[in-house]
Amino acid sequence: MSNMRFVPEDLRDLYEFHEWRNAIAVLSAAYPEEWGDLLHVLRNFRLFRSDIEKSTDPDAEKFGDRSKVVLRMDDYGFQARGWKPREFATSIVVDGVAKESPTHEVDCFKGKVALEVEWNARTEFYDRDLNNFRRLFELEAVDVGVIVTRCDELQTIFKSLGRGTSYGASTTILSKLQRRLDGGAGGGCPVLAIGIKPSLYADDVATPALSEGFLTITRPKKSRPGGRKKPA
Repeated sequence: MSNMRFVPEDLRDLYEFHEWRNAIAVLSAAYPEEWGDLLHVLRNFRLFRSDIEKSTDPDAEKFGDRSKVVLRMDDYGFQARGWKPREFATSIVVDGVAKESPTHEVDCFKGKVALEVEWNARTEFYDRDLNNFRRLFELEAVDVGVIVTRCDELQTIFKSLGRGTSYGASTTILSKLQRRLDGGAGGGCPVLAIGIKPSLYADDVATPALSEGFLTITRPKKSRPGGRKKPA
C-alpha cells in the first residue's frame, strides 16, 4: 500500500510529494510531531503574487538574499514551531588522529529531521543538501531529510508576470531534484521532496484579502525617536 495515504488529500492538491526510501512512513510513524509541523506549515502557506513580482517595498532590502517564500516558510513557519538552524561539526579519526571535515549546515532541524527550502537557488544547492543528508544519515545524526522546492509548471505563472528570466533553467526545480535522487544522490537517507504546485498561487496584489489567514511577514512597528509615544 502506498505511503501517500498518510498525506492529506487537500495537500496533495497543492503540492507534489515524492519519497525515497519510505521517507513518508518514517516521518509519520517515527516523528509524528515533526510530521504534524510539516503538514501544518504546508497547509498554512500560499504562494503570493507579491512573492514573485519585483518588490517596490522600501523595506524589501531587509530580507537580504533570502526570498519571501523562504523567509515565510523557515522563520514564520518552521522556526516558529521549534525548528532551528543547526551546524554539525564532524571529523574523521585515523590512528587516533582527528582530521576535521567540512561543517554540515541545515536550515531547519528538529528531532532528527533535516529540512531545507530551495525556492530559486542554483541547482548546486540540491547537491549540497543531499550530500548533507547522506553524510548525516550515515553518522546517525539525521533519520530523514525533506526538501521543499517549486514544481516546473510554475514557470507559466512566472512568464505571465514578466519574471520568467528570473527563474531560469539553472535554478532549483522539482524535476532536477528528482533526477538527483533517482541517481542515488541521497545515499541511504530517506528523503521527501515536496513541490509547490500552481494551485497554491494566490494573487494578493489584485485581492489583498487572499493573504489573510496564511503565513505572512510581520514587521515590528517603528517607534518614535527617544521611545516617546505620540501625544493623544
